[in-house]
Amino acid sequence: MTEFLRLGVNIDHVATIRNARGGAHPDPLKAANIATVAGADGITAHLREDRRHISDADIARLRAEIDVPLNLEMAVTEEMGKIALRHKPNACCLVPEKREEITTEGGLDIAGNNNRINDFSKMLQEQNILVSLFIDPDEVQIRASADVGADIIELHAGSYAHAVISGDQKLITHELEKLCIGAELGHKLGLEVHAGHGLTFDSVAAVAALPQIVELNIGHFLIGEAIFIGLDASIKKMRHLMDKARATLG
Repeated sequence: MTEFLRLGVNIDHVATIRNARGGAHPDPLKAANIATVAGADGITAHLREDRRHISDADIARLRAEIDVPLNLEMAVTEEMGKIALRHKPNACCLVPEKREEITTEGGLDIAGNNNRINDFSKMLQEQNILVSLFIDPDEVQIRASADVGADIIELHAGSYAHAVISGDQKLITHELEKLCIGAELGHKLGLEVHAGHGLTFDSVAAVAALPQIVELNIGHFLIGEAIFIGLDASIKKMRHLMDKARATLG
């Protein structure tokens, strides 16, 4: 299985910088267009309930003007459901959300909210919106995702990424094995498997080499690295590392 590995670029933190002073600069739509030219296969944006970075106007502009699929990350709420149905992104990635958190801290509990997620997913799918569930690489959650009829699971790679930063080889091996087993199970159950959260130049290769994973979603690191080398170069380097890792599959 040597299928091309897609790169989704999350542009949330371009909006974070813009919102620090107000106004219109830097423009997330401009970042999305640069990302597409540099090698992004899709754009991800998280419309949080408190609108701390991406705004409703950003979503409207992205949906109308970018030439690649838009993946709308959002909480499972009535408000977000209405927004999704209004803009009809290519996919909605359902994520847990706490107002006090700095960033998404873990995966959704699908098993514990089966009926709610099932109803919400069907509402989106009836409008031809793909449903992605952001979950930990846990067997119970992966099987529950299949049970509710999700199209996609995005495996939370944050624990692995943090292990790489720590340099603890035993922990790195453990967390990577969890992603590997999770990706294999998701694929076996007929789910499209993505991964994301926390990946960097140093941690992306091992995840990119997992053959069942067809898309990586990366944002904060790419935007941060863009401060030093530019967004175009940041994305091109990530794309190169992903392609190089995938090429090892033969």
